[in-house]
Amino acid sequence: MKAIRVHQFGDPEVMAMEEIPAPAPGAGQVLIQIEAAGVNPVDTYIRAGSYARRPELPFTPGIDGAGTVAAVGSGVTSIEIGARVYGGWPDSGTYAAMALYPAEQVYPLPPQISFQQGAGIFVPYSTAHRALFAKALAQPGETVLVHGATGSVGLAATQIAVAAGMRVLGTGGTPEGRSLVAQQGASQVFDHHSPDYPAEVLAATAGRGADVILEMLANVNLEKDLALVAPHGRIVIIGSRGSLEINPRAIMGKESIVTGLTLFNTHPEALAHIQAALQTGLQNGTLIPIVSREFSLAEASQAHQWLLQPGAQGNLVLIP
Repeated sequence: MKAIRVHQFGDPEVMAMEEIPAPAPGAGQVLIQIEAAGVNPVDTYIRAGSYARRPELPFTPGIDGAGTVAAVGSGVTSIEIGARVYGGWPDSGTYAAMALYPAEQVYPLPPQISFQQGAGIFVPYSTAHRALFAKALAQPGETVLVHGATGSVGLAATQIAVAAGMRVLGTGGTPEGRSLVAQQGASQVFDHHSPDYPAEVLAATAGRGADVILEMLANVNLEKDLALVAPHGRIVIIGSRGSLEINPRAIMGKESIVTGLTLFNTHPEALAHIQAALQTGLQNGTLIPIVSREFSLAEASQAHQWLLQPGAQGNLVLIP
C-alpha cells in the first residue's frame, strides 16, 4: 500500500511516498481503509522532531483519519466490516492507504458527515471540548474568547461553545477567516492584527473581559490575554511556538487561572466521554467540521507547509 514515511526528523521534505506492506489487524485491532487523513499542527511538530513524544524511525505520520472498516482482529465483535468510522489514537499513522486502530479508538461516522469532515473530528474537536469543559470549566452564559478562532481547533471550539449556550468572541487574521467564525455563531470577531482589538474586546464585554480565553498562540498573545481575562477568569493554552516573559502580578491581581493542555494526556475514560458528547453534536448538526483544503497523499509536504502559514481556515486533509 502507499504510505508517507519519515526516515529522519526535519523539514516537510523528509516525508516521502513509499510502497509498504498493508498491516494486518491483531487481537483487539481494527484495520481502516483511509479515505481521508487529517493534517494537524501536532503532526508537523512530531515530523520535525520538536515534540516531546518522538516515534521510532522510520514512521508514518498522522493521527486523524476516517474511512471504512476493512478487517477486524480477534476479539472485536462490536465493529462491522464496511462500517463508516473515524479514529482516535492509531497504532499506525494515517498518512497511508490503511491504518490500524485499537477497537476502542474507533467511532461511528454519522451518514451526513463526509470522510473529509470525519478526518477533522478527533484531534480538533476533542482538544476544543477538553479545553472548554475539563480545563476551563466553562458554563452556559459565560463569555468565551477564542484567540485564533479560524483554525480547526478554534472553529471546533466556537461551535461547541455556542451549542452549549456560551457567548463567543473570536479573533482572526483575514476578513474571510473572520466571516467564517461569525458563520459558526460567534457574536463578534476581531482582527488580531489590529492594534485596537484588545480595546474592542474589552468594549464588547463592558470592560470586564472574557470569562474564558482559549489561546492558540501563547508566545504572541498570552500577555494580552492577561489584560483581557475577567476577574477569576480562566486562560487555556492550546498552542505556542516559543517562549515569552510575563509579570505574574497580572495573574495575581485578578486571581485568574492560566493552564495548558495536550490531548495526549487525556485519560482514556475521559476521551470516551468526549466522543460520546461529540457524537450528539455531529448527529444533530450543531457540530460540522469545516474542510478548507484537500491535498493528495503525495502532497503531504505541501500540506505541512500550508498548515503553518498565517490565515488558517479550518481543516486540511490528505486523500490517499
